[in-house]
Amino acid sequence: MLGFLFVLGASLLVARIVGVLLEEDVLPRTRLGRGIPHAIARSSVYAISVLGMLLAFGAAGIDLSKVTVLAGALGVGIGFGLQNVVNNFISGLILLYERPIQIGDTVEVGPLTGEVRRIGIRSSTLRTFQGAEVIVPNANLIQEQVVNWTLSDRQRRIELPIGIAYGTDPQRVIDILLGVAKAIPEVNEEPAPLAFFRGFGDNSLAFELRCWTGFENYLPIQSKIAIAVN
Repeated sequence: MLGFLFVLGASLLVARIVGVLLEEDVLPRTRLGRGIPHAIARSSVYAISVLGMLLAFGAAGIDLSKVTVLAGALGVGIGFGLQNVVNNFISGLILLYERPIQIGDTVEVGPLTGEVRRIGIRSSTLRTFQGAEVIVPNANLIQEQVVNWTLSDRQRRIELPIGIAYGTDPQRVIDILLGVAKAIPEVNEEPAPLAFFRGFGDNSLAFELRCWTGFENYLPIQSKIAIAVN
């Protein structure tokens, strides 16, 4: 029994050390795509942990053929009582290898909006903009519609609706809106800012200014643009 515990503990420790070294030291030096180093590191941890479990059974003198019988019995139990656990585990593997969301992404899951802080074997952690950390089962991230604001890039479009008094020259308004947007350094030159005359409201002419900026600063930049337009 002591041999079993020693081999199992040593293998888990080695798995943890290897995972940290790969994710924080070795793989960042390579030119792998975003999220691939994390997937490789976690896969290595899982593989070493499983190998350590098998070695621990061997150290304890347990016949692995009997373990297969136990695994069959566990399979029946999983089929009845642990479906959600297995579902979340498989979903975690899908998240790890398919990478629809990655650590650091800003996502919307139902009513929740936050930054992905951790993708675990059963659940993932989102930190909302209010400061709360929400534990989300991995199955929810696979089965539900997820809006990922930063998967391919970290740009966001600002859409600013504006009402102008009747009798105003629409072309003059559009020129002013474009001039304001182009004068703000944080607004992207490409795609270029656009201004539209949207139609006739009950009490005003409806215009809209659209421009792109970095995702992290879009709210302060939107406020800055609105002040400048005013």
